[in-house]
This record gives sequence, C-alpha cells and structure tokens, in this order.
Amino acid sequence: MKRIGVISTAVLFVLLGTAALAHRQQDQQDERQNKPDKQAQPEKQKPEQPQHAQQQQQQQQQQQQQQDQNKQQQQRAQQQQQDQNRQQQQRAQQQQQDQNKQQQQRAQQQQQDQNKQQQQRAQQQQQDQNKQQQQRVQQQQQDQQQQHARQQQQDQNKQQQQRAQQQQQDQQQQHAQQQQDQNNQQHAQQQQQDQNRQQQQQRAQQQQDQNKQQQQHAQQQVEQQQRVQQQQQQDQHMQQQQQARLSQQQQQQLIAQQQQRVTQYRQHVDQEQGRAQQQTAELQEQNRRSQYRFQEDYLERERQQQITFRNDREHDYERDPYYYTAPSYRYDRGGSYYETNEYGAALLRQAVNHGYEEGFRTGEADRQDQWHSDYQGSYAYRDANYGYSGYYLAQDDYNYYFREGFRRGYEDGYSSRYEYGRYSNGSYSMLDAIVSQVLNLQSLR
Repeated sequence: MKRIGVISTAVLFVLLGTAALAHRQQDQQDERQNKPDKQAQPEKQKPEQPQHAQQQQQQQQQQQQQQDQNKQQQQRAQQQQQDQNRQQQQRAQQQQQDQNKQQQQRAQQQQQDQNKQQQQRAQQQQQDQNKQQQQRVQQQQQDQQQQHARQQQQDQNKQQQQRAQQQQQDQQQQHAQQQQDQNNQQHAQQQQQDQNRQQQQQRAQQQQDQNKQQQQHAQQQVEQQQRVQQQQQQDQHMQQQQQARLSQQQQQQLIAQQQQRVTQYRQHVDQEQGRAQQQTAELQEQNRRSQYRFQEDYLERERQQQITFRNDREHDYERDPYYYTAPSYRYDRGGSYYETNEYGAALLRQAVNHGYEEGFRTGEADRQDQWHSDYQGSYAYRDANYGYSGYYLAQDDYNYYFREGFRRGYEDGYSSRYEYGRYSNGSYSMLDAIVSQVLNLQSLR
C-alpha cells in the first residue's frame, strides 16, 4: 500500500510539472506577440529567413524546453523519492528504536520481577528458618520445663519419703520408749509379785504341791493332744506338697522345653538389632526428637537387660521352684486356655506393668513431637520384649500382655491423663483392678 501511494504521488507531481511548463510556454508566446517595435526593428534588420527554418528553430526550442522540464521533473521526482525513502528509513529506524526500547523495558521489567521474586523467596526462606528456630527454642523450653517438673516431682517424692521415714523412726522411738516403760512397769510388778509370792509360798506350799500334781497330769494330756494335732498338720502338709509338686519326668520335660525357649529367644534378640537401627534412622528423618530420645533410652535399657540375662548361662533349674511347682492358675488368651503357677502369674503381671510404663512414655513423646496417635508404629510396641528373659513363659504370651498394657499406657500418655494407671516414685504402673481385668487369672485350687 505504501508503494502504491508513493507512485501515485510521483505521477501527480509529473502532471503538475507538465501543466506548469505548458503555462510558461503560453506566457512566453504572449510576451513575444505583445512586444513593441523593439522586436520588430531588429527583425527588419535581419535578413529574411524562410518560414520553414523559423518553425524548425521553434520546434527545437520547444523540444529543448520540454527536455529541460522533463529533466527538472525527474530531478524533483528523484528528490521526492529520496525524501520519501529518507522518511521511511527514519520511520523504520524510529520504529526499530521504539521496538528496542520496548524490548529493553520488557527485559528490565522481567529482571525486576525476577529480582522481586528472588527477594520474596529469600524472605520466605528466612521467615521459615526463623519459624523453625522459634519452634526449636519452644521445644527446648518445653523439654526443660518438663524436666524441671519431673525433677520437682522427684524432689517432692524424696521429701515425702524422708518425712515418712522420719515419722516412722519417731514412731519406732516412741514405741521403743513405750516398750521400755512397759518393761519397767512389768519389772516392778514382777518384783512386787515375787515379794508376794515369797510371802505366800510358805502358806501355800502344801496346796501348791497338790495343785502341781494335778497340773502335771493335765499338762501331759494337753501335750499329748498337741502332738497329735501337729502330726495331723504335718501329714496334711505333706499330702499338699505331694499333690502340688510335679513329677520328676514332668520337671525334666519342662526344663528341656525351657532351654529350647531360651535359645530361640536369644537368636530372636540378635535378629532384632537391624530393625531397631532402621526405626531409629526413620525417627531422625522425621525430626521426631522426643520419640528418638525415648527409643534410644529404651534400646539402651534393653541392651543392659540382655547383658544381665546372658550372664546367667548356668541357670539352676533343679533348685528353681518354678520347674517343680504344679500349675495353680488358668488364663484365656485368644480363645485358648493356658496354665501356669504363681511364678508365671507374677511374670504376667510384670509384662502388663512394663507395657503400660513404656506405652505411657511413648505416647508422651509423640504428644511432645505433635505427631499423630500411632501406638502400633512404635518400636517398643512391636518389640514387646522389655523385661522378658526367656524363662517361665512363652514369648508370645509375654508379648501379648505387654502390648495390652502398652496400648492403655500410650492412650494415657498421649492424652496426659491417668485413666488406666498411676505415677509413683518415678515410675508408671497399671491399676491393680485393670491388671486383674486384663489377665483374668482363674485359680485351679
């Protein structure tokens, strides 16, 4: 479109130039015709020329003028074309400059936006770091407060124990003083009685001799009855012992089963070390500091316990009463009934209490870490062997009742309450009524 406009403009200028040239020629002719005699007189002086020569001369002049006009028009057209080209170049340069300027502005704007975003990201990262530092400081303060509270509780318990011991000592001293006073009174009474007896001995000697003979006879009868009763009691006790004691064959079978159980349990402990290390690494990755500290403490206590158990390599099965004492209790686990004696029942109670304490500490650690409630995810719950040596009970039985206590302890620790247990003298234990309910031991006698 621009090219068409330029050509149209050039044609217009040519036409205007032609018209102007024709108008000038007409003016020149008019001037020649209207000149005074000044032009006529020289013509008279000139020799007459043929008319054809004059016309040819006029045509040559007209052609020369036409060529001059065309040349001027071409020059004007070229000048106009050059001006237009120059203007177009200037406009193109201006447009290019404007585009370059816009690109520079856009590049500067993009750079500013990128710098702004980088500053915002840096500020956000700094805020996140400050927030994490504040959280760590708050967590440390909470840990210190809890440690301080535990220390205060321990100091209070210690003071209460000291006061109780002092009161007991005071009571013992008072009781000793009272006993001494009573002894003195009895001694004085005895002296008075001796004096009275000495005074009465002479008067009642004969009567005493008679009474003595009667008393000796009655005493012999009483002693004979006592010997008969003692013999009867001894016979009953022997019968009970014979009924409650296992046979030699049963005892040997129980000992062989126990030795195999201990060997299997120690192999199981060796295999558990890898899983414990894996669980510890996961806690570090999750930044669960309280739970990590609890698990490290749990593993250390269990390691010390295993060292103690391994030192007992020559267990005296023959003198251990568990292996010759007949079952006295029955308990139900998973729809099946099992029997054990009083030593196995004591270990079952220990399993429940150990599980409650470890569960309470685990739940408390998860609450401090602001972790969701998940008692089954704890290593202590899955291990369930703390306090177990391999003796007296099958490992499955101990694990089952340990986890029963652990689950209830975790709920109390995570909720910061004491619904199933209590805290006393620096340790946690389950309520006796809950223990009886969980075990449901039934006496066989």
